[in-house]
Amino acid sequence: MANMKISLVQQAAGDDKALNLERGLAAAREAAASGAQVICFAELAFEPFYPQHPAKPGFESLAEPSPGPVTHRFSELAAELGVVIVLNLFERAGDKTYDSSPVIDADGQLLGVTRMIHITEYDCFHEQGYYQPGNLGAPVYETRFGRIGVAICYDRHYPEYMRALAIGGAEVVVVPQAGALGEWPGGLYEAELQVAAFQNGYFTALCNRVGQEARLNFGGESFICDPEGKVIARAGQGTEEILTSELDLSDVTKSNARTLFLRDRRPDLYSEWI
Repeated sequence: MANMKISLVQQAAGDDKALNLERGLAAAREAAASGAQVICFAELAFEPFYPQHPAKPGFESLAEPSPGPVTHRFSELAAELGVVIVLNLFERAGDKTYDSSPVIDADGQLLGVTRMIHITEYDCFHEQGYYQPGNLGAPVYETRFGRIGVAICYDRHYPEYMRALAIGGAEVVVVPQAGALGEWPGGLYEAELQVAAFQNGYFTALCNRVGQEARLNFGGESFICDPEGKVIARAGQGTEEILTSELDLSDVTKSNARTLFLRDRRPDLYSEWI
């Protein structure tokens, strides 16, 4: 089974969406030049983190369709560079808006969109005013370089969602995140994805925002875990950088989860409870 070289773009986003987009495209080029085959971005990577403030009338104008302007630019780039790209943006579909991750294959094809299913609401994270709960399930994308699932930010807290990605055959689960400094007490969020990787037998790759915004200072500290739950790469706190790691996908098939845990499941006894 082939290796996958993956890059997580840990980048700040200001109020100028056009500039954010150009910086993201440049970062993708830089990652590809270093050999990355899969390039991933943080939550709302090319726009301010809108839920810092409660939604106001007309907020829908901030969202865009998928396919749309951002996916078009990255589809062109993916085809040019021969790379897979996992995005995250504020999506509009009809009269509804979502927190969404389009996944683009290495030929530029938009394979599909994952929409965040679980929507939170508390101070500085007023997400229920912006996002409808996702309605596309937990898709796993067969890309040129491997099978990729996406768990957008809050969805990573739900073991049943993370297990669904394993049942769907994911080898890597990308987590676009908007996590503030001090929000990860005692490394709890990192431990959470270590456990998810171990229990489900896939790599987890969390790509976080970074930088001071209106009400939040996003922490960075993106990281990657292997299928045995070990952190194998970690970005700095508060730094703009591209975190790159080579993943041996044969570790997925050899993992405890794929050789033991999934084999010995008893969904006939408990599936009605979850």
